[in-house]
Formats: sequence, C-alpha cells, structure tokens
Amino acid sequence: MVKVRFAPSPTGYLHVGNARAALVNFLFARSQGGHFLLRLDDTDTERGRPEYEQGIYDDLHWLGLTWDSTDKQSLRSARYSQAAEALKAAGRLYPCFENEDELAAKRAALIKRKLPPVYDRASLSLTPAQRAAAEAAGKRPHWRFKLSDGAASWQDLVLGSRTVKFATVSDPVLIRADDSPLYTFTSVVDDVDHEITHIIRGEDHVTNTAVQIDLFQAITSAPLPRFAHLPLISDGDGGKLSKRLGSVSLRAMRKDGIEAASITAYLARLGTNKDPAPLSLDELAAAFNINDFGRSSPRFDPKQLLALNRKILHGMDFAQVRDRLPEGATEEFWLAVRGNLDMLTEARLWWEVVSGDIAPPDVTAEETAVIAAALKTLPPEPWDQATWKPWVAEIAAASGAKGRALYHPLRLALTGEEQGPEMAVLLPLLGHNRVAERLSRLVV
Repeated sequence: MVKVRFAPSPTGYLHVGNARAALVNFLFARSQGGHFLLRLDDTDTERGRPEYEQGIYDDLHWLGLTWDSTDKQSLRSARYSQAAEALKAAGRLYPCFENEDELAAKRAALIKRKLPPVYDRASLSLTPAQRAAAEAAGKRPHWRFKLSDGAASWQDLVLGSRTVKFATVSDPVLIRADDSPLYTFTSVVDDVDHEITHIIRGEDHVTNTAVQIDLFQAITSAPLPRFAHLPLISDGDGGKLSKRLGSVSLRAMRKDGIEAASITAYLARLGTNKDPAPLSLDELAAAFNINDFGRSSPRFDPKQLLALNRKILHGMDFAQVRDRLPEGATEEFWLAVRGNLDMLTEARLWWEVVSGDIAPPDVTAEETAVIAAALKTLPPEPWDQATWKPWVAEIAAASGAKGRALYHPLRLALTGEEQGPEMAVLLPLLGHNRVAERLSRLVV
C-alpha cells in the first residue's frame, strides 16, 4: 500500500510552502487509496515550541487535511540509539573530534584552493591512542556517516533522472557531540520503520536524498522509497518563501479572511499544467496526478489566490459561514453582500453599514439636492427589493439628476461607500428609519 508522510519541525508556524508539501502528500495518498502519516520531526529542542506543535495541528485541521496515523521523533530516541550502534559496528559511523572553528578553517582552506569544501575524513585515520587522548582531554566526538564511493541515482517523479556524486558531499554528521541525533539520520530511520513508499518534499532536499539513499541502504535491505521533489515556491519577487515571512503564513491568511478551500485549491495546482479551480479536497484528489508538476519554480501570486477566494466565497451558502459572520447577521444579509466580498472579514464592514452607524460623507451642493429629493420622496414601508427602482425614478423626476449624478450621492449617503452590493438589495436591510436618518443629516 502507498504510504507517505508529512514531517514538519515544530520550530515555527506553517507557511504556504509547508502547506503545499502537506497537501500534495495528502492528495497523493488519497488518490492512491494510501496512508498519510503526520510525523513531527521534533529533535530540535532549542527552537521547538509547544505552541508551534499545536499550530501545526490547528493549521492542518483548518485546511481539512486528515491523517491516518501520527508519530513524534522525540518518542523514538531508543530506536535511534539502536540504529546508531548498528552503523558503528558496521564501520559506517565514525567519531570526529574537530570543533566548529577547526572545521570552518578546513572549509576556508579548500575554498581558497577552489576545491569543494568537503570534509577530509581526517578522523578516520586517528589511532586508538589518539582517540583516547582526545577523550581524556575532555573532547566529545560528533559522529559522521561514511558515504559510499560513487554516486546515488534515482528517477525522480517530478524532476526526472537525478544523480549526486558522493565526492562532492561531506560525510554527514548524524549524531551531535551531545548524543542528540540529526534530521538526516532520524528521518531515514523513521522512513524505514514506517515503511514509507513515497517521499514527496521540496527540491531543496535533493542532496539530502542522495545521502539518505546511501544511509537507507546501510540500514536495511528493503526496497527504496520513490522520491518526488517539488520545485520551491517563490514569492512575488522570485525569492524563496520563508517560514517566518508572516505575509504568507497560514495563521496570517486565516486571520485576514482567506478561505482554507481557496488555499488548498490554489496550492494543489500551483506549478502544474492545470489552472487553479474552486474544487473540494475530494475533487482535487480524484483528479490528482504527481506527473502534472513541472520542473520550474512556481510563483506564489496573492492576486490569483484572492481571485480564487472570491469565487469560492461567492458560491458559499449561509450555513457555511453563519458561525463566522457578525452576531445577528441573517441569510438575507449574506446573500446581499457575498458577491462583493474578496475575503469574509469584509462582511463586518457591510454589517456595520446595514445595522450600525456610518460617518457622514462629504457631499457637494449638487449631491445635496439629490439627497433632499430622496428624503422628500422616501416611500413608506414595507420595503422589498422592488422598492428601489420606483423610488429612484421619483428622485430623478424631482431633482432632474440622472446617471452617476443620481446614483452616486444616494449610495454615498446611505452606505458611506463608493461602491458595493446592489442598492435594491441593501435598501430593505437598512430600513426606513435608518435611511431617513442618514438622508436627514446631510440636508441642512
């Protein structure tokens, strides 16, 4: 059975790049009738925070992404120790005693000679006596994985044929000097134990993949997972999106009023040969194909996302938004304003317009004459959507105004806004008393 995983680190709040990785894994699993694992890569105890962990759960729930199982790396330390001991016994994990300054000096010397800054494996030549002397001096080793000769090659489901030569890569550190394991190591052990069949992640992990293939084969004889590396999303200026860039964090977009369905519909097809469309998760899964993704970096376009959000909002019925509208908002109100909203948060403005108060707008003498005619011809209630047209005809006859000179001062006087929902629909929501009061205060 197909089994994939989304493995975020709780070191910050999720941004759209994270959401895309989670979504693509989710849709791939659902399209294949497979298993979606949520795994927290929480070994970074210095930067990890409980609120970030909770934020991951909250954001994924908000997007509508459900998972079939969960795990946390912080619960698996014994397993990592076991795997490390097996690699040590096989001669693939070796101790290194250089400190960060010494390693930096080595890298600088290689770069000066225009050579790749690859670790020289000096620690492999230490004699038992030299190692004992280093430990007696209080040095604690970090542990590196000895890469194989040659290269790692794979057929990437997005990027095509890929090869990384190990001569261009340093033996990776798997265990820090404080005995804490690093991502490269824990991720492979987890993927082996969880029997992950497909690893779908960002293109920035391509070199990691080469190293992890070698490590995977050192740990188990099981078949390798298939790999798919998605080109990274860029921002409007072509730069890499950042987890700390609040303008594209899921929390910020949710607060701004962007619909979760808009984000999933947009990200599911970002970078593919299909245009974004207002589709549900089930519809997206039914049409999902990993081969649709291209090899170039797609740009995150807020305008395109907003246009999609608008389409989705305009099709939502009252039951879908009732709990998120201002208190007292009715279905009649929602149907009146939804066609003019870019984001749901804008509904609050229109609720204030129809049920609260507005600041008196500045009007010209000509506009005041139209408003005076409107007050003089104001019809009695009851009102409905058919009230507006004959009333405006009376105002036109009384004032001689027409076109924009007629409609603009009326909209401005009654709503305080230059544009918005149809006045015929808003008028019954405003009611006779409120309309009369707003007109009266502009006629002096």
